[in-house]
Amino acid sequence: MPTFQLQINGESHTIEADKDTPLLWVLRDQIDLVGTKYGCGIGQCGACTVHIDGVATRSCQLQVSQLQDVEITTIEGLSEDGNHPIQKAWLEHDVPQCGYCQSGQIMTAAALLKNNPNPMDKDIDSAMDGNLCRCGTYIRIKQAIKTAAKL
Repeated sequence: MPTFQLQINGESHTIEADKDTPLLWVLRDQIDLVGTKYGCGIGQCGACTVHIDGVATRSCQLQVSQLQDVEITTIEGLSEDGNHPIQKAWLEHDVPQCGYCQSGQIMTAAALLKNNPNPMDKDIDSAMDGNLCRCGTYIRIKQAIKTAAKL
């Protein structure tokens, strides 16, 4: 089985996997980073969102062989102490209900704010489009993003 060297949350990991193994499986099953969730498996729900060189990306759609020489950040690597502005705003607005989609929502929102520190409603809607929340907390998600932008 081939081996791959991946940079995840600032650490180097040697992974043994078939070249077409999705990053999501490597994160959850080999490295035990289970904050990134399996949702649909086809890149449509956003639950598995991570950052690839700072860009919000669906980890279920990335093959491990595509990830050499990139920095992968999961929800566990966003902030050591949960003190990232988006995480603080999420708590302030009591965004999660069941919480299953929240790591993907947070990672998408964090990438948005990194690239656009003062987003307008249309920017938020565009960036968050495709991140599904079965509980329907979209209004609180938008409010939290606006609050985080001010922090």
